[in-house]
Amino acid sequence: MDMKQKPEQLHFQLPTKSCWSHTWRQPSFKFMYSNHHNGDRFFNALPSPAGRGRAELIKWLLTRKSSTWNVDINKEHAEFHASKRAIPQNRPNASMDDWQVWFVGHATVLLQIGPYNLLTDPVWCEYAGPAPGKGAKRVIPAGIALEELPTIHAVLLSHNHYDHMDLASLQWLHEKFAMPIYTGLGNAWYLPKSFYVLEMDWWQSSLLHELKIIYTPAQHFSGRGLRDQNRALWGGFSVLHGKDHCFFAGDTGYSPHFKEIQNRLGAPRVALLPIGAYEPRALMGYTHMNPQESFQAHQDLHSKCSLAIHYRTFQLTDERREQPEIDLKIAMKNTSKLMTPFICIREGRRLVV
Repeated sequence: MDMKQKPEQLHFQLPTKSCWSHTWRQPSFKFMYSNHHNGDRFFNALPSPAGRGRAELIKWLLTRKSSTWNVDINKEHAEFHASKRAIPQNRPNASMDDWQVWFVGHATVLLQIGPYNLLTDPVWCEYAGPAPGKGAKRVIPAGIALEELPTIHAVLLSHNHYDHMDLASLQWLHEKFAMPIYTGLGNAWYLPKSFYVLEMDWWQSSLLHELKIIYTPAQHFSGRGLRDQNRALWGGFSVLHGKDHCFFAGDTGYSPHFKEIQNRLGAPRVALLPIGAYEPRALMGYTHMNPQESFQAHQDLHSKCSLAIHYRTFQLTDERREQPEIDLKIAMKNTSKLMTPFICIREGRRLVV
């Protein structure tokens, strides 16, 4: 990249693409047999506890104060652009043992495994919602501009919520790279027909050159509107090369699926685990981990290293912006076991694992 190029010439965020039809249309799918689909909708392995009804969730959405972070967005942008950053490069000759992980922001991570570059849940949009100005507003730029990305060989798309499935970013990436998009059953319905989408059920796998990609379970839900709740599948991903394993949890509550993933696939070399969007617990506890639960998932996986994701970018729930990092440090401090690293890094920073 020309280092004289000004930040405003690069896309650190995109205008949100309007997709109002997702809020009122009811998709219709036909699937082969799945033991977590009842013929109409998908469901989690563990049933939802009593007390988490849709009415309570809608009441909270209508009455909550949704912008209590009090972030000076102009200051966040100025500080970000004033800081020195490394830029990811194409690495056609990199060894398959050479792994680098770049935190772009929220649940977006650039995985560089040898010469291959994969993006998790690419979200560069300004608003995580169905139209510009609707939904949670981005408060910090993406850590890497779209033009700064190396060649993207695949996208790992966990599910269809607006802060994970961003049509503007996916369109930009498709026009530039025409890469395959790996995702759960039913999610192609929301994407343009020109996209190359590979839908997968939990534990199904696909090969990408020297990598094996497995769609793994998560305890969550799906939906972008009033009539499509749980009609498409949600999940995470494991990317394997030999005995090495990168795990991306997607968006999930805490459940036994972390131990199952470890039992089936072994300890991850690196795990990407969400630590934000967890208050109030009565509503969020089933589908979003708090930092203590994320740390327990790190231990269940026997992860050699974990990276915190799903915080700092969009105010989705009621905890303070800095609270996930504080709570994670407390959870780690209070353990009596020998710990492998569970790391928080800033947007645009790199972790070599």
